[in-house]
Amino acid sequence: MRALFLSVLLAAPLAQADDLFTKIDPAPKSEFWLDTGFATAHFDSDKDLNGANKGLGAEYRWSGTMAATVGRFYNSDRQWSNYAGLIWQPYAVGPVRVGVAVAAFDGYPNMRNGGWFPAAIPTLTYEYKRVGLNVGIIPTYKDRLYGGVSFQLKFKLFE
Repeated sequence: MRALFLSVLLAAPLAQADDLFTKIDPAPKSEFWLDTGFATAHFDSDKDLNGANKGLGAEYRWSGTMAATVGRFYNSDRQWSNYAGLIWQPYAVGPVRVGVAVAAFDGYPNMRNGGWFPAAIPTLTYEYKRVGLNVGIIPTYKDRLYGGVSFQLKFKLFE
C-alpha cells in the first residue's frame, strides 16, 4: 500500500511554485465515492496489531471543502468498527487536499468499552478522475487507541 501511495503522488502533476499552497473553492458539488477499508502502518509495530483493516464506506461531497463519510471496517484490535463524520479540507498542497476528519467511531475494546467516541483525524486526499486516496494520521491515545498512518482507496461512482 505504501508503494501505491508513493506512485500516486509521483504520478501527480507538479504544481507551479505560485499555486503550491491554495485555498479550495467551497462551491457546491455533488460527488458520491465508494471507499474501501484501510491499510494501516502502526507506529507501535511491535504490538501485533491488525494493519489490514478490510471494510466498506461511502463519502458524499456536497461542496469543494466538505464531505460526509460513513463506513465499517475491521480495526487494529481485530474487532468490527463503525464510523460516521465529516471531512473538512479547505486547503491544498499541490494536488493534495489538506484538512481534518471529525467523526465518531465504535468497536475499540479499550476505548469506552467498545462504545462510541469522537475523534479528529488529520486527513490528506489525492483524487484523479474517478479514483482517490485518503490518508489519515491517527494519533495514539494512551493505551486505548493505537496510532498510525491509514491509507484508504476510493472510487467515484457519480458526480
